[in-house]
Parts: sequence; structure tokens; C-alpha cells
Amino acid sequence: MVKYSQHQLDLAFGALAHPIRRGILARLSTGEASVAELAKPFKVSAPAITKHMKILEEAGLLSRKKLGRVHRCRLEERRMKQAQEWLAEHRKFWNDKLDALERYLKENP
Repeated sequence: MVKYSQHQLDLAFGALAHPIRRGILARLSTGEASVAELAKPFKVSAPAITKHMKILEEAGLLSRKKLGRVHRCRLEERRMKQAQEWLAEHRKFWNDKLDALERYLKENP
């Protein structure tokens, strides 16, 4: 089993817990975007979007660079991949346990 930083996983899954942040990441999965482009679909204030962006940055799920007055954002796939790998390992563990239980129940009616 691969070792993960518990703190980094907590940040990643905490960031993924909010639908606006998941929406932002879904949009970034198609390519870079400005903060204004990312905010457009959501009916929240600019400070609220800024807060969501900060949480995603702290979790390492997105990076931002400033080009003139425009902030361009991109998805940081490495951190998303770590969360996905953590989920895959736990999915395999529980699938193996449930398969063993199923075999036991079939053999011991």
C-alpha cells in the first residue's frame, strides 16, 4: 500500500466536499481558465469564489498564475491522482473482503 500524507488527503477530500469546488475542478479538467471564466456559472459573490479558489490551491488541486491583470488557473493532476489512488486501494481492500464474505456464505449455507 502506498503511503500518503494524511494532511494532504484531508485537504484534498475537504476541498472536494463542496459542489462549487467540484464544479471548478470539472471545468479545469477541460483546460486552463481565468478566475472570471470559472466563476461565471455560479451565483455567488467574487469573495466567495476567491475563498473557494484559495481552498483548492491550499489542497494542491489547482495552481494559479497571473498574466497581467488576469489570473489563469489549471488543474494540478498530481494531487487528484493521489486521491484517486487512495480511493482505488481502499476499494480493492473492501472488494476483496466482500468477495471473501460471499465465498464463505456460499460454502456455509
